Amino acid sequence: MPFRPVPVTIVLMIEYVIAHDPDDRVIERAVKLLKDGQLICLPTDTNWIALADPFNKNAVEQLYKLKQENVQKHFSLLVNDISKASDVAIIEDYAFKLLKRSIPGHYTFIFEATKKIAKTLKASKQDKEIGLRFVPSVLVSRIIEVFGAPLMGTNIPRKILESYEGSDQIYSYMVEDKFAHILGMIIDPGEFEFAGESTIIDFSNGDVELVREGAGDASLFT
Repeated sequence: MPFRPVPVTIVLMIEYVIAHDPDDRVIERAVKLLKDGQLICLPTDTNWIALADPFNKNAVEQLYKLKQENVQKHFSLLVNDISKASDVAIIEDYAFKLLKRSIPGHYTFIFEATKKIAKTLKASKQDKEIGLRFVPSVLVSRIIEVFGAPLMGTNIPRKILESYEGSDQIYSYMVEDKFAHILGMIIDPGEFEFAGESTIIDFSNGDVELVREGAGDASLFT
C-alpha cells in the first residue's frame, strides 16, 4: 500500500487569565516561550498584538512573516518603565519629564534608537528611529517585568483575518484559527475594550511633534 502521511494538527493553547491579576504560572510560561524565540499574542489597549524578543533574529523574522510586512516597516517596542526605555532609546531631559506625566497611556513615542537596539532594527541603516509604547495593562507590564527587557510587538490587522469579515471584534479563537502555526501562546483576559489608535508623539528631532492624534490626550504635549 502507498504511504499516506498523517495530517498534523497544530494545537495552540489559549490561556485565559484575569486582566488585573494574571496567573503567575501563565506569565512564566509566556516568558519562557519568548526566551525560546517564540511569539505570543494578547490584547492591549489598542488591539490584539503579537510579541517577540527583539534581540532574537528568528523571532523578529517570524513577526514580519505573521504581519505580512516587508523589512522596511518598523514595529514598536513595549516597555514598562523609563529605565528599560533608556536602554533602547535616547531620551532627553525634556522628553523624560513629559513621559513621567503621561505613562502608561494610549501613546506611541518615537525616539532615536540606542546602538544596543539599532543593530536589530529591520528598517534601513539610515533610519535609527524606534517607537516605544508604555501600555496601560497589568498583563503586559507583568510579562515585560518577568522577561526583564523590552519586547517587540505589532498589531494583528483585520485584513489578515479576512474569513471573519462579519465580526466587529477580534477574538482569541480567530487568532488561533489563523496563526496556530506561528504562535506559541495566546493569552485571553476575557472582556476588554480597545481605546482606539494610539496618539503618536515624535521626540526624535529634539522637539515635540504630534504625528497622529488618537486615544491618548495630545494636550499633555502642547
